Amino acid sequence: MSGRDADAGLVLGVNLQGFGQRPAAWRTQDVQPTDLLGAAFWEDLGRTAERGLLDMVFLADHPSYSDPNVRAYGLLEPFVALGVIAGATTHLGLVGTASTTYNDPVELAERTLSLDTISGGRSAWNAVTTYDRSVSANFGVDQNPDRPERYARAGEFVDLVQALWRSAETGEDVRFRGEFLSHDGAALRVPPSAQGHPVVFQAGGSPHGRDLAARVAEGVFAVELTPEPAREHLRAVKLAAETHGRRSSDVTIVPGLSLVLGSTEAEARARFDHLESLAPDGYALRALGTHLDADLTDLPLDAPIPARILDREVDPVTYGPSLGYHETVVRWVRANNTSLRDVLRGFGGYGARIVVGTPEQAADTIEDWYRSRAADGINLMIDEFPRGLETVVDHLVPILQERGVFHREYEHATLRGRLAARARPA
Repeated sequence: MSGRDADAGLVLGVNLQGFGQRPAAWRTQDVQPTDLLGAAFWEDLGRTAERGLLDMVFLADHPSYSDPNVRAYGLLEPFVALGVIAGATTHLGLVGTASTTYNDPVELAERTLSLDTISGGRSAWNAVTTYDRSVSANFGVDQNPDRPERYARAGEFVDLVQALWRSAETGEDVRFRGEFLSHDGAALRVPPSAQGHPVVFQAGGSPHGRDLAARVAEGVFAVELTPEPAREHLRAVKLAAETHGRRSSDVTIVPGLSLVLGSTEAEARARFDHLESLAPDGYALRALGTHLDADLTDLPLDAPIPARILDREVDPVTYGPSLGYHETVVRWVRANNTSLRDVLRGFGGYGARIVVGTPEQAADTIEDWYRSRAADGINLMIDEFPRGLETVVDHLVPILQERGVFHREYEHATLRGRLAARARPA
């Protein structure tokens, strides 16, 4: 880490994953299971994140039933929880996920612009296409459309939502004709926000997802696990934005980073081991199997994962799960495949890069990725909420500020203003 002279342009967000990214986080803190359903829990997380000057909080969405005994997560609709956080904060960005496959564009345009307006221009919509079969079943659909169709519809969906947002400012009727969506109606009645309309994020890592991100997204949640592929992804998306008539600096790339922090590395590793020991049996194995699209339950723990699993070709059109996650996890496993047991330990981020160590070690990783152009920002996935977020705010953020990569005050009131102020070209 050579200089400390860079502007403090790092974008720092946090993925609010219920009681924490670790499945057993509810068992290691002084929390009650019903806390996730109360406003106070979300208000406190928002205040803590804003105390640390974090740029945004992020909520994923999984609109189908899952067993809350495995991991209490995603029990509330994201924009409802973000509305609660908005009322407890004044600067914090609010990023919520909604599917372009299982939502209505008019309703979603109104819902998201309402949050943006009432929060003073701090919200963003993470547009995803949804590949999970359990979601399609929840909506009475036999199976999700294939990837090209999902992304073709997603492109029309985003275009229509943005046209509706613009209508709130112009007052003009909206007429839209596409292959999948059509609309002929009056302008939105919700007034425009302080930033005009919500920021658009996108999270697809496949070629289809990257092209959509390059055309419409202002922020991209990336999944690369190692720096060099991350640099390649960042540059590819930013340069692709130019082919759509945009500037490469119009897109902010934000990969995820999982954290288990301690005052010493030994303490952090002990915490990690304890949290893993309390997790549901086979949780990490199933998570890894999901990303590899393979059943790993009968594989020997002390042998490498077989080549037949890692070398299997997948059809990018018909492959169901996330193609971006599959590619980056396969690449990482090949480089670390001493044994399934070792892979599982290193896979502790469940698909995201992980730091098990001190705040200084976490700062080293974040600073290196930022300065080497592997990332414009980082979306943190923290082991425990609320305790782990307090550790980040009190111990990690000051180090990043001292190293000159993270701001010491909110320089803009709106989320779009902050992203634009820190924009970096390819």
